[in-house]
Amino acid sequence: MDTAALKHSWSLAESLGDEVPLFFYSHLFYTHPELRGMFPVSMATQRDRLVGALGRIVSNVDQLDEVTAFIQQLGRDHRRFQVVAGHYDAVGLSLLTTLKHFLGEQWTPELAADWAAAYGVIATAMVQAAEESESDSPAFWEGLVTAVERRSMELAIVQVRPEPALAFEPGQSVAVETSYAPRLWRYLSIANAPRPDGSLEFHVQLVPGGQVSSAIVRKLKAGDVLRLGAPVGNELTLSSDEQGRDLLMVAGGTGFAPLRAHLERIDLDWQQTGRAPRVHLFHGARVPWNLYEHRLLQSLAGRPWFTYTPVVSDDPSYPGRTGLVGEVAVAEGLRPDALAMVCGSPAMVRHTLTQLRSAGLKAGDLRFEQFATLEDDGASGPRRDIRDGQPSAQPAERLGSAR
Repeated sequence: MDTAALKHSWSLAESLGDEVPLFFYSHLFYTHPELRGMFPVSMATQRDRLVGALGRIVSNVDQLDEVTAFIQQLGRDHRRFQVVAGHYDAVGLSLLTTLKHFLGEQWTPELAADWAAAYGVIATAMVQAAEESESDSPAFWEGLVTAVERRSMELAIVQVRPEPALAFEPGQSVAVETSYAPRLWRYLSIANAPRPDGSLEFHVQLVPGGQVSSAIVRKLKAGDVLRLGAPVGNELTLSSDEQGRDLLMVAGGTGFAPLRAHLERIDLDWQQTGRAPRVHLFHGARVPWNLYEHRLLQSLAGRPWFTYTPVVSDDPSYPGRTGLVGEVAVAEGLRPDALAMVCGSPAMVRHTLTQLRSAGLKAGDLRFEQFATLEDDGASGPRRDIRDGQPSAQPAERLGSAR
């Protein structure tokens, strides 16, 4: 398989802009009209999500060993759309037809065979993972909304109780759909450790133009029901060996959500055993009122293992630390043996990682969601859903971690 040819051909297709996804969707819905109902009523925000994610994954098939677990997770997660093997065939055929149309004479028999082979490998991995998960988990969960707290003008904290219980690790996310924005699934980071009652907490911030974030923050109420996909993501989870390491946490806005899940787990362990790693959290926001968990974190700072530094970037009158949160974290001094966890907007994550690497932190000691490298477009964090536009999480509207 000529992976260089795959990448080159995809770069040519990408350069054509919206024409490629328009042709792709037209072909897909014309040849398989039954699939139209699986997509949002308005395709304005869908645009190149599916074809873009597919193209980037397939053209980077030489990285398959590095993302096999991720691709399998995609397959399991796509069960929430009632996706079956035949749907993968339909999507694959429309993808190849689209490439043939736009590449013209450059669409040689050899290139066609390479694209077909690469797509087949990835689709097979997704289908097998979905089939294996059918025996031990539902296609999706229904979650009863038990409370919605409007914490600021732009942010709400949502408590949900899924049925049946949903097993997850701190640091993972789930795709969420609300009836106020049907067929629009967005990823929310789970903001708590597993609890005895099985409840989940989400931190949702309004995204400009975001249909899902607007629906959740402005309309969602106790008694409503959300649909939840399978937990995904391993970049911000910690293995049992890593859970004893000191942690440097750097969060921007609601990027605090998955890190809060780890803090809850650590605090529970500390109360039971008296042992905990040292943790220093830097939480950054543009304005002071967006430090939405300030009281909780101030209270938690009374623990002997926890240090909290709030950082505000856009208010020069703020009496505490000001500036960019990544720069403040480095200026405070870094423990050479600490594991760093970074979560926030794509720009915040990139800047913070640059600061931490320049300060000498090793690549193996950095934890952040990194599937955006499959896109490398600088516009979005790690998308996780091919049908919904995620690898790639945003410009898909990803919520609950300030993307």
